[in-house]
Amino acid sequence: MRAVDIIIKKRDGVLLSDQELQDFLSSYLDGKVTDYQMSAFLMAVYLNGLSEGELKTLTKTMRESGQLIELEGVTRFLIDKHSTGGVGDKTSIALAPLLATFGIGTAKMSGKGLGHTGGTLDKFQAIPGFAFPDSEQAMVKTIERTGVGIMGQTDNIVPLDKKLYALRDVTGTVSSLPLIASSIMSKKLAVRSDGIILDVKVGDGAFMKTLEDAQKLANIMKNIGEMFGRTVKVVLSGMEQPLGNAVGNGLEVYEAIQSLKGEGPKDFEELITTITGQALVQKGDVKTIEEGIVLAEEKLKTGEAVHVLRDFVADCGGDASYIENPEKFLTAPHQLELKAKEAGCISELMAEKVGIAAMMLGAGRETKEDTIDHAVGIVLNKKIGDQVFEGDSLATLHYREENQKLTEAVSLLESAYKFSTESIQKPNIILDIQ
Repeated sequence: MRAVDIIIKKRDGVLLSDQELQDFLSSYLDGKVTDYQMSAFLMAVYLNGLSEGELKTLTKTMRESGQLIELEGVTRFLIDKHSTGGVGDKTSIALAPLLATFGIGTAKMSGKGLGHTGGTLDKFQAIPGFAFPDSEQAMVKTIERTGVGIMGQTDNIVPLDKKLYALRDVTGTVSSLPLIASSIMSKKLAVRSDGIILDVKVGDGAFMKTLEDAQKLANIMKNIGEMFGRTVKVVLSGMEQPLGNAVGNGLEVYEAIQSLKGEGPKDFEELITTITGQALVQKGDVKTIEEGIVLAEEKLKTGEAVHVLRDFVADCGGDASYIENPEKFLTAPHQLELKAKEAGCISELMAEKVGIAAMMLGAGRETKEDTIDHAVGIVLNKKIGDQVFEGDSLATLHYREENQKLTEAVSLLESAYKFSTESIQKPNIILDIQ
């Protein structure tokens, strides 16, 4: 069947057979279907959606378009945690070592950040000498030794998804829920795991702005996992304001280490202990998430997970002294305090604006070619629900030099804060667990 016939069928809402869709997708990967033809198909999917069968075929074809990471030789129970991204989301840095203290291995791929959200890869590269395992065999050894298994994404894993995503980005089809779900799950299914936990962010700084849309996405991803015999659990967490206090690569690693000592922001600790509780249920160590959370909270008090993180960093060639002495991450040459111009209770702290302000300082990328400055960023001293007086420090900007970008960042960060004369309740970080 011709490519145009597939496009017409999807445009008109006609179900495609498994073979039709698979052949069309494979032909695109091979260059036989053009970008403009695939663009038309993606828009038809955006408008008409995908049936359950089409969704499974799309995910399966993407998953099998490249290398599968089987992790042969790993004896640990494996959890693959994925976050849909947000501002200050340093979850994997703290979560993986915490899981390892319970005998749980992490099996996940991480990428670079773009725009106002940061990538796990960028954060770890704030550590001098650090390099993720560059092969499946190296990852197996690291998981067995330390329990932490994180590697960078490669062109060999789900290459069809990478090609489709680049096209979605320029055709206005990124926000299609079936396309988002299949993209995420094809990568999860390409790596062996015993359980998958999805941290779906909701709010101003997240891709999913409403709880309703986040729940829809979660349900689609759970269904895909079940189609392939995987156990998928979902934690929906708030991103109306940044997660934790630190936004910026080195600053976020510092905060993650402090959290592993039980000295971090409460919202961040609540998220990592909740996900750990979910993982312990999946492993069978506890019957309820609440039991698992208690165990995770107790583990943070011991500081044991810091040693795991140190061993992982050393195993990856990084300078482990940064984990033992995290003050080494605080290297930006200048700091500037953003002072409150009025008194009141903070009613809003728009996460996206904070993320963009940090990007302007050099902590993120406007384009894929931009270079990250690992030292710069923002530390939030006041968040939603906090009472402030005029002159109180709302945030501290860590910056490299005084220029127009700094001026713009200060102005944007100032506009991210909204005040109320009435008391505001602090928002919950955990919105739903599925």
